[in-house]
Amino acid sequence: MSYQYTALGDSLTTGFGALPGNGFVPVYRSMAEGRLRSNVFSTNLGVNGLTTAGLEQRLRGNPVYQQALQGAELITLSIGGNDLIRAAKSTAGQGDPSRVLRRALEECKQNFAEIMVTLQQLKSGSREPYIIRIVGLYNPYPQMYQATEWVQQFNRYASQYSSRICGFASIYGEFSGNERGLLSIDHLHPNGRGYRVIADRLNALGYGRLG
Repeated sequence: MSYQYTALGDSLTTGFGALPGNGFVPVYRSMAEGRLRSNVFSTNLGVNGLTTAGLEQRLRGNPVYQQALQGAELITLSIGGNDLIRAAKSTAGQGDPSRVLRRALEECKQNFAEIMVTLQQLKSGSREPYIIRIVGLYNPYPQMYQATEWVQQFNRYASQYSSRICGFASIYGEFSGNERGLLSIDHLHPNGRGYRVIADRLNALGYGRLG
């Protein structure tokens, strides 16, 4: 028995900021192999800079994504950070960014809901058990209190999808106050240690009906 692991998301999924092989996807894949005592083959569909809207479009219209998901028993999802980063950058030099960030958060949550619906539709014909693991957000702008609020609200929203199939990996607490040790030199993306924290949190959620 072997398992297929499909990783969806943004630059966290690609492992940007760490040396090759040190992103959370390859680290988590090998942890899953250890726990499931089986080969786990991964397909990494991460795209640097991807937003929730971009991922939603790909899931609906890209057969490569659809096929990779239909055949997967293990799915991870890291998305939402670029929605915040784009909104925060668009407010640079302006006064209070709260209104722009609030609107971006509402759109992000709406897109996230669409992503989850589409994932369930793609998996609806699946005879094999499968699990979905959502990677929570850390705050790339810890000095900006509005961004902290944004990340916490998004995490609260995404964690509501927790179920027998779906698990939410909370990483906010690990990164908060430890940014210097867990982020790469760009101060936005995790370094190898940061990605290992993410993989550890995913692994700690267990593997549900897979084993």
